[in-house]
Amino acid sequence: MIPQEPSVPATAGGPVLAAVVVLAAGQGTRMRSSTPKVLHSLGGRSLLGHVLAAVEPLHAGATVVVVGAGREAVEQHLTRIAPEALPVVQHEQNGSGHAAAVALAAVPDLDGPVLLVNGDAPLLRAATVTALVDAHRAAGNVLTVLTAEVDDPTGLGRIVRDDSGAVRAIVEERDATDAQRAIREINAGVYVGDAAALRRSLARLGADNDQGEQYVTDVLGLLVVEGAPVGGVLAEDADDVLGCNDQRELAARRRTLNDRVLDDLMRAGVTVVDPLTTWVDVTASVAADAVLQPGTQLLGTTSIGAAATVGPDSTLIDTEVGAGASVVRAHCHEAVVGPQVSVGPFAYLRPGTRLGTGAKVGTFVETKNADIGDGAKVPHLTYVGDATIGRGTNIGAASVFVNYDGVTKHRTTIGEHARTGADNMFVAPVTVGDGAYTAAGSVITSDVPPGAMAVARAPQRNVAGWVRRRRSGTPAAAAAEAAENRAEAPRDGRSEASGADTEQ
Repeated sequence: MIPQEPSVPATAGGPVLAAVVVLAAGQGTRMRSSTPKVLHSLGGRSLLGHVLAAVEPLHAGATVVVVGAGREAVEQHLTRIAPEALPVVQHEQNGSGHAAAVALAAVPDLDGPVLLVNGDAPLLRAATVTALVDAHRAAGNVLTVLTAEVDDPTGLGRIVRDDSGAVRAIVEERDATDAQRAIREINAGVYVGDAAALRRSLARLGADNDQGEQYVTDVLGLLVVEGAPVGGVLAEDADDVLGCNDQRELAARRRTLNDRVLDDLMRAGVTVVDPLTTWVDVTASVAADAVLQPGTQLLGTTSIGAAATVGPDSTLIDTEVGAGASVVRAHCHEAVVGPQVSVGPFAYLRPGTRLGTGAKVGTFVETKNADIGDGAKVPHLTYVGDATIGRGTNIGAASVFVNYDGVTKHRTTIGEHARTGADNMFVAPVTVGDGAYTAAGSVITSDVPPGAMAVARAPQRNVAGWVRRRRSGTPAAAAAEAAENRAEAPRDGRSEASGADTEQ
């Protein structure tokens, strides 16, 4: 019997694992996409990102990611989401066993337990891999494989156990007997094993199979022959081990992941009116008593405060919504919506928008890089770009903050408790003082002092008879002529009769 390889003690400050190896070099040809397989996204992370998030709580001494197909893009992605990870290139994709050997060769001094996991398992949870590692350590195994029981094991490797329940082999379907094909316990493709035993077994792998590749599954068989202690741990939820090989499976994993997120939210006191049309990324957060109406999408780092209502038909990306706020049929991106704020319907909050407590952004309003103060209102049909609006101010309908001169953006400042008229243009840079008013239809190009009324429009001039002369023969000319004739005719004849009566 081969002696058990030493493991890293699970002491405070020491890593439970010597390393995590993520196999992420596959071509992913069935995805039919120019995007590398592990970079396809669901629930706010890439496939690879979900796997790294699942193993992060293990605090491994090293994280090695084997890259191959689309490696430049994968390495750039790793730099953003896991800069401490070590990318290792598998120049030729010769199977999972070859990939694992390449990874271990990159960290030759590694000693202790190593977790091997595929990079396309987005439903894998930290609790599942932690249970695997704990069981491996408790049993004193050299290798432990994660397994799952599924209703339909077609196409998957079967876990073969002896009469005592010990794992003896992983048999691929094409090599299985009829009795083995009936087994519902399958290989999940996640292993924890001691580094030295893995190195030794990986070096002995052959490629005597249809694909001519080396497979990690064969490591277990080699260790069993040696008499080394091996084991298997059954995943609590079979969905945890599901991979993702094509766009249909990606959609199915996306649905399962979203169902999990919504289930957790509802258990925590969030009202989700229609889970089938509500999508929440794993990176978003929602407080208790919030209400998510149908058609809501909470993406990225979006956070929703207590008792806030979002939706229906709203998409929020990296947006903060305060307690008690309402966001209805709106699109918000990198915005801050304060407590008790009302947004929408049909509003567009662009990056840099900040709405103070009790503010309102109404129907068909677009904001960008705008600070809108407490209780201020922009009710409808307005563009507010690069602006500061003071508390208690009301912006009239159909106003435009003219912030761009063709080269540079400029800022408009509206003071507190100001009242601006409908159809105003604020040509930045310009300031409207506290308590000031602006008249409807004004183009404000100069500063308005506090408490003043600004009128910036040409006097109205009526050109009589213009339609009759310039639009002769049109319906407008006919209507105007009829109206003029009615104005010139006696009202209804009763005035003459009344005059005669008076004379009598």
